[in-house]
Amino acid sequence: MKFKNILIYSGFIGVLSLSACSKKTAVEEETPVTPPKAATAYAITETFESGTKASYALDSVQLLTGKWTLSDALLGNLAADAKNGAKSVRLRTGYLSMNFDITGTKMIYVSHAKYGTDANSTWQLLASTDGGKSYAQLGTDINETSTILITDSFKVSTTGKIRFQIKKAGTTRINIDDISFKGTGDPGITVGAPDTDPTDNGNTGTAAPGRGTPEAGADAPPAGGDNSNLLFGNPSGAQATIVSAENYFIDQKYYVESYSVTRGIPNWVSWHLDPNNFNGAVTRKDDFASFTGLPANWYQVQSNSYSGSGFDRGHNCPSGDRTSSSNANSATFLMTNMIPQAPNNNQKTWESFESYLRAQALNGYEVYVIMGSYGTGGIGSASASVINTINNGKVTVPSNVWKVAVLLKTGDNDLSRVTASTRVIAINTPNVNTIGANWKNYIVTVKDIESATGYNLLSNLPQNIQDVVEKVKDPGN
Repeated sequence: MKFKNILIYSGFIGVLSLSACSKKTAVEEETPVTPPKAATAYAITETFESGTKASYALDSVQLLTGKWTLSDALLGNLAADAKNGAKSVRLRTGYLSMNFDITGTKMIYVSHAKYGTDANSTWQLLASTDGGKSYAQLGTDINETSTILITDSFKVSTTGKIRFQIKKAGTTRINIDDISFKGTGDPGITVGAPDTDPTDNGNTGTAAPGRGTPEAGADAPPAGGDNSNLLFGNPSGAQATIVSAENYFIDQKYYVESYSVTRGIPNWVSWHLDPNNFNGAVTRKDDFASFTGLPANWYQVQSNSYSGSGFDRGHNCPSGDRTSSSNANSATFLMTNMIPQAPNNNQKTWESFESYLRAQALNGYEVYVIMGSYGTGGIGSASASVINTINNGKVTVPSNVWKVAVLLKTGDNDLSRVTASTRVIAINTPNVNTIGANWKNYIVTVKDIESATGYNLLSNLPQNIQDVVEKVKDPGN
């Protein structure tokens, strides 16, 4: 991969250390050995030029180095924004946070200034070594007094995985630009790789070898109880029996699903989401494959079955929700997790909603997600006409794509903690390429989706709680 050289400014305000402690290890005299080869130095700069975020609402954005969460912040391009290039972060009262770890960092450099004519203010640089569960401040508050970009340097004393957050104090605005990481060894990140499907996923070559159910590692959700993939119930009563070919239950360890052999797509997929599931331990695998675990003589949709159709291989359980291991991410690329999805529906509307839910998980929530599709006939990028099936009729193009997400503050005994005021977001989108990018325009109620599908969603909740939360239309805040 290529890394951009960092630009170091003169007049650094200070050097801050993550930890003042040191550990000395006694080493017994041994026969001299050849010293290991020195680790290669790296310099990586997040320029904030590649993303787009025009509002202050909490959301995560794919940037050059990975996903970042911006809370009460946006990517500004006005004349009043202090910036090196076309854009910089404009931060008001919230925070700017990495959704991924970097390894081997020795120094971090942050360019910053006041926004326009706003008054002086302060901000803090925080660091987390446990994947974003907790943060500690590096040094003291930074006073923001300059109207032009200046750069502060911060010394990092840990050599393991670390992520950073810039937290604002006060209501005046500041600009943040060109955050640079300097270190040695493998930084553990892939610079510039977005977590979206390539347009049309045009695999026209030979189908990739199939795979079975992945082995469940320590990062897989438990089989039952809190954090399990099916905690809120089996919406359609799916069963893992041959006689249930149109409602066939599959446990893929990192998510569970109901599959239709006639339609060649899942009816619904269900999973649990918290920051441990998308900690960036691995990058997107893109190893699409047929699922060999279907009963004998059932048709297996191949990795190239959507080729030339004008539809993306649209994930139900997203790749971006499962980056804790290779097994976890590869599980999301099984074709039984895919639907023919209009590219703009997949890459804009749904990518935005998926990022929003991950941002909520980073903001202290755990999320239970059920996603599915229904109906027949969508409009992709290859034609303005409605397409009912692809792959010689073996794969149905759904007319609608829906999702239900239950958001709970992180804790235990999850089912019992759901109350009439628990936030439940439901969206239902038409599977067309002219769809708008804003997922909030497609918010419905859980009852609306139940009426369209015939499913009993959230069935493990007490009926009196279901009756309330399933009728509430989320405001989208």
